[in-house]
Amino acid sequence: MPRTDAVLAEPALLEAQARLGRPLVKRAVLSAQARVRAGDLAPDLVADAALASLPATAAGSLHPVLNATGVLLHTNLGRAPLSAAALAALEVAAGSCDVELDLATGARGRRGRGALDALAAAVPAAGGVHVVNNGAAALALVATALCGPGSAAGPAREIVIARGELVEIGDGFRIPELLAATGARLREVGATNRVHLRDYAAAIGPDTGFLLKVHPSNFQITGFTSSVSVAELATLGPPLVVDIGSGLLAPEPLLPDEPDAATVLAQGATLVTASGDKLLGGPQAGLLLGSPGAGAQLVERLRRHPLARALRVDKLTLAALEATLAGPPAPVTEALHADPAELRRRAEALAARLRADGLDAEAVVSRATVGGGGAPGVQLPSAAVALPERYAAALRQPGGSDGGHGTPAVLGRLEAGRCLLDLRALPAEADERLYAAVRAVSG
Repeated sequence: MPRTDAVLAEPALLEAQARLGRPLVKRAVLSAQARVRAGDLAPDLVADAALASLPATAAGSLHPVLNATGVLLHTNLGRAPLSAAALAALEVAAGSCDVELDLATGARGRRGRGALDALAAAVPAAGGVHVVNNGAAALALVATALCGPGSAAGPAREIVIARGELVEIGDGFRIPELLAATGARLREVGATNRVHLRDYAAAIGPDTGFLLKVHPSNFQITGFTSSVSVAELATLGPPLVVDIGSGLLAPEPLLPDEPDAATVLAQGATLVTASGDKLLGGPQAGLLLGSPGAGAQLVERLRRHPLARALRVDKLTLAALEATLAGPPAPVTEALHADPAELRRRAEALAARLRADGLDAEAVVSRATVGGGGAPGVQLPSAAVALPERYAAALRQPGGSDGGHGTPAVLGRLEAGRCLLDLRALPAEADERLYAAVRAVSG
C-alpha cells in the first residue's frame, strides 16, 4: 500500500490540492486506499483513482449536468441556468464590492440599488419594488406584515382566497400551510372548480387583511369551471395580492395564458409576487412589485418589516439578478424562442455523427415543456436524439457513482423504450459536449 503522504506529494495531486484544498484530496486518497484493502484496486492505481474521483473544477459536491430533458426550467437541475452576463456579475460580486457603499461619498449606500433600479425599469407600471430570497418568502412576508399577529392592524387578520387556488407544488409544499405558518387566518371561498365575485364580496369584512389570487402552478382544472379575474377582484376594496409565480415581467406571446407582472398591475393588483429563477431566467429570488400609490406604500412597509432582514438576499443574488434584468436575453428566454427547424437540424447532425461512430442513434420529433410550475399544459415543438434505453443511466453517471472527472452528466428522458436527448433546453454550443458525453459512455 503506498503511503498517504507519498501519494499526496505526486504532482497531479499537489495541483488538485491547490485547487480543491488538501482535506478533500486526502479523503479521495484514503477512499482509494480502502479499495485496495478490499481487493478492488491495484496498489499502483491509488493516485489515478483518487484523481478520477475528484470534481473537475470546484471543491463542492455539485456536478455539471446537461439538461436534455426537454423541460426548460427543471427544478431538480436548479431551474433557470444563468446568462453569461450574470456569471460575469457573480465574479465581481464574489470579491469585495460596493453592494452597500456609495463610492462617490464614502458613505453607506442603498443595498442592491442596481438590482432594484433594474427591476423597476423592467416593470415601469410598478410604483415600488423589493427583492427577498425566494417566491415563497415574498408571499410569507406579505402575509406576516399584513395579516399576522402583531401586524399594524393588531390581532391576526384574514386572507381571502379561492379554494381552487390552495395549491400544492413540488416536494409537498402547500400554499395554505405557508400562509397559516405566518399566523394569518385563511378565509376560503367558492368551490374547488368554481368561484364567483359574489363569493369574495360576501367574505370581506372588518377582519379582511387582503385578497389573494394564486397562479395554479403546474396543474389545470378544466371542464365546468369559473374563476374571478384580477380586474374584477380589484373593484372590491381590500388590497389585492397576486402571486404570479412564473416570474414573467411582461406579456410573452408564446405563453398567452401565463400571467405577467406588468399586466396584472395594470389590471388593478396592489402587490405582485413572483420568482426570479423561473421565466425571468435569473437567480433564485422573490420579487415584490407594488402599484403606484397604495402598492408602493405597502412595498416600503414590507421593506421595513423586521422579517425582511431574515429574508434579505445576498450580494451574489443581487448581482446576478441585475445582470439578468439589464443584460442580454437569459438562456431560458432563448430556449423558449428556439427555432424548431434549427433544433431538428442540430438533432439530425448529432445523430448522423453518432451513427457514423457505429451507435444506434436517430433524430426524432419531440415535445418540450416550460416546467418550474409555469405554463401547465403548454407543449413546445422540439427535436431530440433517440438512443437505446440503457444510455439514460449511463449518461447520468458518466464516471460511475464517484462522479467522474471532467465529463458532465446528461439528463434525458425515457419515452417508448428509448432515451431521448431533447435539445430545446440546450444551447447550440452544448452540442459538442453532448456528443462527447454519449461517446464517452458508448463503450
